Amino acid sequence: MFLIEGNIGAGKSTFLQLIKAKLPHLDVIFEPVNVWQTAEHGKSLLQNFYTDTNRWAYTMESFTLINRTFENSKIALNSHPIAERSIYSGYYCFAKNSYQNGFMTRLEWNIYEQWFNFLTSHSSYRKPNGFIYLRTRPQIAYERIIKRSRLAENLISLDYINQIHQRHEDFLVTKSQKELHTNAPVLILDADVDFESNPKELVKMLNQLQLFMTDASQNTQSLVHPAPTL
Repeated sequence: MFLIEGNIGAGKSTFLQLIKAKLPHLDVIFEPVNVWQTAEHGKSLLQNFYTDTNRWAYTMESFTLINRTFENSKIALNSHPIAERSIYSGYYCFAKNSYQNGFMTRLEWNIYEQWFNFLTSHSSYRKPNGFIYLRTRPQIAYERIIKRSRLAENLISLDYINQIHQRHEDFLVTKSQKELHTNAPVLILDADVDFESNPKELVKMLNQLQLFMTDASQNTQSLVHPAPTL
């Protein structure tokens, strides 16, 4: 199992859509954002989170933890899944950021952390073979968020994007988190480039991805297929 990680606006969904089209032998799993954006009492949970972060941080992070665990449980053992985000980035990047900013109380963080530790240590939880980090400068990610103009994201600030960027750097680049729960390798891809409209750049990224997946899988069955056509 491989995980696509990156900041809000990094291009994860777009990259996965292109992977699905160009590398059909991979099983693509998109982040269930629509579940968090379903309106309840006039607002989605995601919109509630951005509107009143202190009130909704624990609820939001707990709900995404449940949903990502549920998606993990549905993955077939003989598949080659590549999924958008994970409970690892949920823990290291989003929940930890909420706790360190005071949006979650110490009690809420302890409860969340206990659930995370239990789920990741459970024998039935499918562990990652590797992470693919779409590394994007915060300003570019923020400009993309503004451009796509999703209703639930209209309250996101550049400061928040900077914070989430730093959490991803700590988690996947410098690996400065003392309590890392996985030693899975990391492939860093430059997502500042507009790979959607640049076919040559896209082929380059997809080839890097396939070689990384084959090497990280450490088995005799190659995951590398012919390079996608332009």
